[in-house]
Amino acid sequence: MKDLLLVFFAGGLGCCGRYLVGGWAQRLTASGFPLGTLAVNALGCFALGVVVGLSLTGAVPPRWKLALGTGFMGGFTTYSAFGVETVRLLEDGLWLQSAANVALQLGLGLPAAALGIWLARTLTA
Repeated sequence: MKDLLLVFFAGGLGCCGRYLVGGWAQRLTASGFPLGTLAVNALGCFALGVVVGLSLTGAVPPRWKLALGTGFMGGFTTYSAFGVETVRLLEDGLWLQSAANVALQLGLGLPAAALGIWLARTLTA
């Protein structure tokens, strides 16, 4: 239960961070390009990479990895998990699984998003 509460509170802080960083980055451009999302995802991948890298060396205790990695970064962006998991597959020499992960994440995620938008529009029309 303690771990669940730790993830819950850290996740809330991550969501607030996403809102602040994404909004700030988006205001830097007048175009419709989603710069805020790009900034959050890139920063999240970097930050989770640091947390995972430090945990692999023992410099970050398991509870901090849970709070920072699963909690804060999970609230900040789940794209970071996708990025780190794909890199870890590559590091392990699992090239096919890495490529499958990228293909499936995009191949299922984008159509699922399109279907969700279509369904919502259809049900509310």
